[in-house]
Amino acid sequence: MSTSLPERFQRITTFIFDVDGVMTDGSVLALESGEQPRTFHVRDGYGINRALRLGYRVAIISAQNQLGVRKRLEYLGVKDIFIGASPDGKLPIYEKYIRENNLSEDEIVFMGDDLPDFEVMMREELLGACPADSAEEILAIADYISPKDGGHGAVRDLIEQVMKAQGTWMSWVKKESIE
Repeated sequence: MSTSLPERFQRITTFIFDVDGVMTDGSVLALESGEQPRTFHVRDGYGINRALRLGYRVAIISAQNQLGVRKRLEYLGVKDIFIGASPDGKLPIYEKYIRENNLSEDEIVFMGDDLPDFEVMMREELLGACPADSAEEILAIADYISPKDGGHGAVRDLIEQVMKAQGTWMSWVKKESIE
């Protein structure tokens, strides 16, 4: 018997995200200086920060390696940042991370959008998620497809869905204030 998505969401303790195409819309601005700035959605950042404050783990595994991206993630409070990975090398980083943190794959959700994320998302117990505008191969294997595109709230949507399933999304609001 298969487990429903809300039941799977209830077990999640750890969010792992790709950057380009997930936390950003995949656009890269190439400057003469060599910098390649990205644009992040502020609501995604709020969701990440909120998850961290409530005790969830948040990790980033990405092939790109821009200082501005690292600074943005650090500003949000993310400590587990693995950037500069080979596009084909995410699986070894993922396996090492779960081993070193003694995590079970059924408590992890990984959000990716393109072929470099395929191997990780194919893990049997892992909950694979992706933005609505992901590559068709990723859409075909995802357990959860956000209605939002990458860089336009997909990260926030996933965090919110998990936290709502666990009853933690609005836990900071006093009950009296919403009645």
